[in-house]
Amino acid sequence: MEINFTLKKYIAHNLQTNMRFLYKTEADYYPNTIPTSIVSLVPSITELLCDLGLLNKMVGRTKFCIHPKQHLAAIPIVGGTKNIRFNTITQLKPSIIIANKEENRKEDIEILMQAQPVLLTDIKNLQDIYELIQYLGNLFQVEQTATTLLNKLHSDFQQPFLLSKSKSPIFVTYLIWQKPFITVGGDTFINEIIKYAGLKNEYESSVRYPEISFEELCTNQSNIILLSSEPFPFKAKHLKELQTLLPNKRFILVDGELFSWYGSRLLHTANYLKVWLSENQLLESEH
Repeated sequence: MEINFTLKKYIAHNLQTNMRFLYKTEADYYPNTIPTSIVSLVPSITELLCDLGLLNKMVGRTKFCIHPKQHLAAIPIVGGTKNIRFNTITQLKPSIIIANKEENRKEDIEILMQAQPVLLTDIKNLQDIYELIQYLGNLFQVEQTATTLLNKLHSDFQQPFLLSKSKSPIFVTYLIWQKPFITVGGDTFINEIIKYAGLKNEYESSVRYPEISFEELCTNQSNIILLSSEPFPFKAKHLKELQTLLPNKRFILVDGELFSWYGSRLLHTANYLKVWLSENQLLESEH
C-alpha cells in the first residue's frame, strides 16, 4: 500500500513558527544517522515503537506508557504526559523525543525543543497514523516491519461496519469525563473510530472535547451513550446510576484504549468493535 506522506505535519504543525523542530526542510527529511535513543511522551506511540522492533532504542517513557507491560518495566519514567521531568530527560540525552500536540503541553514542548530534537505528531484520523508508521519505518530503517503493520491495518479498516439499523443513523454520545460531562468532537481520533463502528457522533460538528450539561445529555438525539474507560474510569456503578437517571437512553461501557490509542493497538480495535457491536445487537453483517 502506497501512502502519500505529508512532511509538513511533522514540521511546525500549529505551534509557533519560530520553534525548533527536528526537520525544517525537505533536505532534513532524514538525519545522516539513525536516531539511537528515544524518549517517548506518547503512550500509544511507545507501544507502536516497540511493535516496530525499537524497544532497544527506548531510553525514556511517561508513566502512562504501559504497553507492552512485559517490556517497559526497565525503561526509565520521565514523568507524566503533562508533568514532564525535564532534568531526567536531559540526563538521558535522547537523540530524538517523540511528542504529540494533544497529549503534551505546548509550553513543555517549547522547553524541550531548546535543547533536544523533538518530533511533534498530530493524529486525528487513520490516514495520519498510516503516514506516521511509514515515516517511522523509514526513519529507523524498519521498513518491512512497518509495511507489514500498515497492510494489516489497511485490511482491518477498509470500510465501516454495517449496522442492523443502518437505514437511519444511530447517534451516540461518547463520554470521556463526568462532573462535568465531556464528550468528543469531530476532529478527534475517537470520532474516527466511532465512524468505523458505523455509528454517528452526536457532536461531530463540534471541535476537540466539548463540555455538555446533564440537560443536554437528556434531550440530545443520541440513542446510545458510550462510557469510556479512560481518562475517566467509567465502571458498572456509573452506568447503573446514569441508566436510573435516564431510562430512555441506552448506556454502554467501552474500552477507551481501543477507541483512542492510535498506534499498533489498532491491531486489536477492529475485532473488538465487531465483538462489541455483535454483543450489543447492533451488527448486521460481516466486516
